Amino acid sequence: MLDKLTTEMRNPNSTDLDKKSVKEILMLMNEEDQKVPLAIKQEIDKIETVVNLTIEAFRNGGRLIYVGAGTSGRLGVLDASECPPTFGVDAGLVRGVIAGGEKAITTAIEGAEDDDILGGDDLKAISLTEKDVVVGIAASGRTPYVIGALNYAKQVGAATASVSNNKHSVIGKIADVAIEVVSGPEIVTGSTRLKAGTAQKLVLNMITTASMIGIGKVYENLMVDVQPTNKKLVERAKKIIMEATGVDYEAAQSYFEEAHQQVKPAIVMILLNCSYEEALVRLDVSKGFIRYTK
Repeated sequence: MLDKLTTEMRNPNSTDLDKKSVKEILMLMNEEDQKVPLAIKQEIDKIETVVNLTIEAFRNGGRLIYVGAGTSGRLGVLDASECPPTFGVDAGLVRGVIAGGEKAITTAIEGAEDDDILGGDDLKAISLTEKDVVVGIAASGRTPYVIGALNYAKQVGAATASVSNNKHSVIGKIADVAIEVVSGPEIVTGSTRLKAGTAQKLVLNMITTASMIGIGKVYENLMVDVQPTNKKLVERAKKIIMEATGVDYEAAQSYFEEAHQQVKPAIVMILLNCSYEEALVRLDVSKGFIRYTK
């Protein structure tokens, strides 16, 4: 029953919410939001397990697939969509699957989240395999669409994980790894786009960022596979080269162009004083890790 879920309970700190001033509302929201990172800290071990599964999947030709409905689905789509420009990966490596399809990203699709068969069908449509990792996201932990998707993923043999905001969730019982961040009652009862959504976004950020670091997409703390798709990112790419190697702007620009506007080979060319072609070979041998090309 919904009334037994933490995410659906009334928050005792906000029962007079409609009487508060704007500043008081904002202060309360800020105070409640501060509880989220502490709740996530309790699930670090589970998140670590999911990251390790994801790194293994990436190394073996698999993908990370987020599945969710409503806010949860949108957060999965958001995190997935930011991976290609940030880490230079193929758009299919991390995918967000949302109940109701692309239209549901901006518009609520009535009833889509209640269809468990649709969850499996949507994973079939992207040719899910046993090499993939499927992460089901649902604040309540009981969304039928997500349940159906996880059950199908289990049948296929894919690794599975869940991200929910209630303990002993239904999706947690299905998944191989259950991340259950108890973010507590919302200041507006049941509005899980607030703390629950914040918790989910932070967890998804942790999964993709740590996984990308694990396959060599970061050198030191620099996004060395960034895709220079606009003027801002071109300048960021040159700055990354400068930060990683200590060269000046003119040298960074020259190596950047010589490396066909690829940051990672440019850095290796400078650090090892080698050609573009040799830099590519060194990176291939080191499996993409700049640190191990030396």
